[in-house]
Amino acid sequence: MSDAAWWREGVFYQIYPRSFRDSNGDGVGDLRGIIEKLDHLEWLGIDGIWLNPTMPSPNADWGYDVSDYKGVHPELGTIVDLDELIARAKERGIGILLDFVPNHTSTEHMWFKDAVKERHSRYRDYYVWADPTAGGSPPNNWLSVFGGDAWEFDEASGQYYLHNFLDTQADLNWWNDSLRDEMDDVLRFWFERGVAGFRVDVAHAVVKDRGLRDNLPATEEDDPRTQQLGQQHTYSMDQPEVHDVIKRWRALADSFEPPRVLVGETFLLDLHKMAKYYGTGDELNLAFNFPFVFAPFEAEALREVVELTEELLPPDLAWPVWAGSNHDVLRFPSRWCDGNPARTRVALMMLLTMRGTPFLYYGDEIGMPNTELTHEQLLDPVGKRFWTDDKGRDPCRTPMHWSADPGAGFTEEGVEPWLAFGDHGACNVGDQRDDPGSVLSLARALIGLRKERADLRRGAYATIASPDGTWVYSRGPSTIVALNLSDNEAVIDEIEGTLVASTHPERAGEPAGGALRLERWSGAIVSV
Repeated sequence: MSDAAWWREGVFYQIYPRSFRDSNGDGVGDLRGIIEKLDHLEWLGIDGIWLNPTMPSPNADWGYDVSDYKGVHPELGTIVDLDELIARAKERGIGILLDFVPNHTSTEHMWFKDAVKERHSRYRDYYVWADPTAGGSPPNNWLSVFGGDAWEFDEASGQYYLHNFLDTQADLNWWNDSLRDEMDDVLRFWFERGVAGFRVDVAHAVVKDRGLRDNLPATEEDDPRTQQLGQQHTYSMDQPEVHDVIKRWRALADSFEPPRVLVGETFLLDLHKMAKYYGTGDELNLAFNFPFVFAPFEAEALREVVELTEELLPPDLAWPVWAGSNHDVLRFPSRWCDGNPARTRVALMMLLTMRGTPFLYYGDEIGMPNTELTHEQLLDPVGKRFWTDDKGRDPCRTPMHWSADPGAGFTEEGVEPWLAFGDHGACNVGDQRDDPGSVLSLARALIGLRKERADLRRGAYATIASPDGTWVYSRGPSTIVALNLSDNEAVIDEIEGTLVASTHPERAGEPAGGALRLERWSGAIVSV
């Protein structure tokens, strides 16, 4: 695979570093633990790893409140460890993507500490400040994604600063040219250390309306997940000028050899808006497709998202990306599949056979579900605040299940992990690795099939008419994927060929002689 195409044709794996592997027995996963498990990822067939935040942070929002863009959080290791991880992964043909958080910093960042000293301090304009209204209220009606006003009053200066998330996450002012230069330097620093690219946190939100106008009220047509307590993010996110910033990042990424990749968290449930973040091939390389993530696990709903995505993304300018789980949206084996192993298997087949780049979240390959946690066990500020309506994000951030042993193969026996273990006796890598009928064996086989068949890596997508509850599509000239996402057995007519993979492994090699039978919640890949 060419350097330029590796991210298009490969499979990515997202790691929450604190929960992957604890190498030193302190209950917290770390970079050396990831190094220890590179053999697993190479065996699985992974081409790229996205690491959730590794930079120093007070951990009010678990790394998404950065206090130093050019360091490594001490609990996770050192910059030497990160350099070694990059090098050791590269030896295995695996690229490392870091998390870039450009929307805000921690209030513990040296820029913000300087900014609050006085109105004319050096870094004051790196952040969004505004005077109170005549009555002393916040400057506009913007609300925080994490609840409450998006403004915090600074008594010393008599102004408010903006925080679209926690009040300890101060929003940066991307209208400031010096800040743009500073962030270019951050990207260049890591690119020169060998990182293959970045996943860009809330990429659509970094630029705010320059006039700080009030957001408009939400309407009945607005999806609740894209509004904030009854208002649209009209002026606080998704501003036209953000595209200029992303083009600048892309030009910098493309100036390196090989070009670095930019993957955007574009939390927009309007596919037309999401598609704009590819530009004309000069913005993001990949933009996460949240309409797909949040679609119900039903054939028609998922097919409609994919068909519209295919229509909106010109093949020569943009490349889709597909995920079912991540550190914010919870795990698909629970959220989509209700813990049903058959549904999990067919979901994996779907994710690994569509045209585009798949991202697996650590544990997806074994069908790892969310972990049930009590309120007292939560560390996530979202879960703590909204417990009655929302259990937060911790249920999908708990330690990886490596084995059924005490410590789950994540840490030493008797060590208390930073978040509670799930049922690692029922679902773990050790028990599944040598079981040909396991979810892990299926995941590895599907990734291997992608590498073998050019159709699955780069072949065109086309929907094939099929019965209700099923989704059938071709990939290139010689591959058909047939998925039954229903409680009923289905028969797909007019398919001639051989099953090269099935969610029921014993069916591989079967002929499809004009009528392909699919058990409930099953899938097959046919070579035609």
